[in-house]
Amino acid sequence: MNFAFSDEEMGFLKDFQDHLAQERQRSDAAVIFAPHRETDSWLVDGPERRAFMKRLAQAGYIGMSWARDYGGRERPGIYDYLLNEELSSQGAPIIGKGVGCIGKTIIAHGSDRLKREFLPQILAADIEFALGYSEPGAGSDLASLRLRAERKGENWVLNGQKMWTTSAHFADWYWVAARTDAEAPKHKGISVFLVPMDHPGLTVTEVKTMGDHRTNQVFFDNVDVPGDYLVGEENAGWRYVCEALDYERFALYTVGPLLLKFQSLVELLKLARRGGAPLAADPVIRARVAELACETETATMLQRRVIARAIKGDVPTVEAAMYKLYSTRLGRSIANYALDCLGPLGLLRSGAPHAPFDGRWEMSDRATVVDTIGGGSSEIQKNIVARRGLGLLVGA
Repeated sequence: MNFAFSDEEMGFLKDFQDHLAQERQRSDAAVIFAPHRETDSWLVDGPERRAFMKRLAQAGYIGMSWARDYGGRERPGIYDYLLNEELSSQGAPIIGKGVGCIGKTIIAHGSDRLKREFLPQILAADIEFALGYSEPGAGSDLASLRLRAERKGENWVLNGQKMWTTSAHFADWYWVAARTDAEAPKHKGISVFLVPMDHPGLTVTEVKTMGDHRTNQVFFDNVDVPGDYLVGEENAGWRYVCEALDYERFALYTVGPLLLKFQSLVELLKLARRGGAPLAADPVIRARVAELACETETATMLQRRVIARAIKGDVPTVEAAMYKLYSTRLGRSIANYALDCLGPLGLLRSGAPHAPFDGRWEMSDRATVVDTIGGGSSEIQKNIVARRGLGLLVGA
């Protein structure tokens, strides 16, 4: 299978790299390009990063795969992937929810009013979204959600709770899945709504993870939503959620951060010393790092299979599950091995006296645990591979 990119695609990537090189000359570049933030480096969670996104929009990089009728350039989705691969490789925020799952769902199913209101704001990078899917009892099984939406005249009133909403503390709008028909089969009675995050009935409280990553729980207390902000058809939300996840195949499955982590491990071994000799001189360490190099190459090929399948117009559900499972476990292995090499001092956190590499690897070891859970836990990915890929437990 040929995983090479075309000359046109490589030309686009070179132009974009030149654009980012100019961005790196700015005084706020250290805030924008911050790979040490691990998964948080993807977020548009501050004024500098919002301004960076607006500059990307002005340069024509936002919504490239949208139809021209909606302000896009009708480029294949591979260009969105190349864009996000480079952004994530440099620790910059990525384009994602607004352009991908939300924007494309509105284009496909939204009313004319929703298109007029939201699509121009998305293209201009004027708006950020949070996704409201998971709940305390419906983390990976979204069809079990219990947030209730009841019709009151022309409006809907939402009551309940969402969990693990990463962007809730800085987003402008909430893309929320709620149950609109309690009597329907669990996959059938779900609808999707758009709710402003400053709605007085919403309460956002912080949930701190072990990786210093902020996520949130969100409480709905009689949140009144005008009927115009129901997305598409009533009770068709499960289909929209599944389609939205498919839209993200190009954007979210980047391998750059993993390659960067491995390269940082190699640099660590060249710089760190034990008994007066660099760690890289130890044959046992060299053998283990060679194994990790092979595993990193395997992860890269698994990621390319996701892209190759998506390019053909297929939904790479199994390929994406394989890559997510393998790459997040490998990220854990790399961070954990770095701590093994650093010894007891490697456990010191950032800011502590004598913390090697300012505690970066200690933080990475904690953050990579969260990576194995977010976006569908490793257990869920295994089930997808077993059931859909291998045909096990069909009908169970």
